Amino acid sequence: MAKDKGFVSEFKKFILRGNVMDMAVGVIVGGAFTSIVTSLNQDILTPVLGIFGGMDFSDLKVALGSGENAPMLCYGNFITAVINFLITAFVIFCLVRGINSVNDRFSHKPAPAAPTTKKCPFCKSEIAIDATRCPHCTSQLDEQ
Repeated sequence: MAKDKGFVSEFKKFILRGNVMDMAVGVIVGGAFTSIVTSLNQDILTPVLGIFGGMDFSDLKVALGSGENAPMLCYGNFITAVINFLITAFVIFCLVRGINSVNDRFSHKPAPAAPTTKKCPFCKSEIAIDATRCPHCTSQLDEQ
């Protein structure tokens, strides 16, 4: 029984971590976004394409055999799914690109720090930037 309590508490700790909750929210929002893209394709794009000589892809099918109960290969639904995927991928690409652009515009990157070391021109060792003599080869350094 003690092992069960440890397992349950470990599972509870895992499920309540931020990453799992963020992922759950992402899946829910993704599902809602998928229904929006599907509606955009079925209710807006497909009819507009129909005006210009296109057709509704969802009705495309082929009978695999003869008779009333022959199985149907509904490849039009597959074409619609591919179009939905491409639209979704394009919209997500545009959103991420826009968010990255805004992030880049408003993020203030610190200026690169001034160097604190330099190379000795004689022995090529790293020395302090304000050194006048190399501690490795004892060469006198010119002030530059």
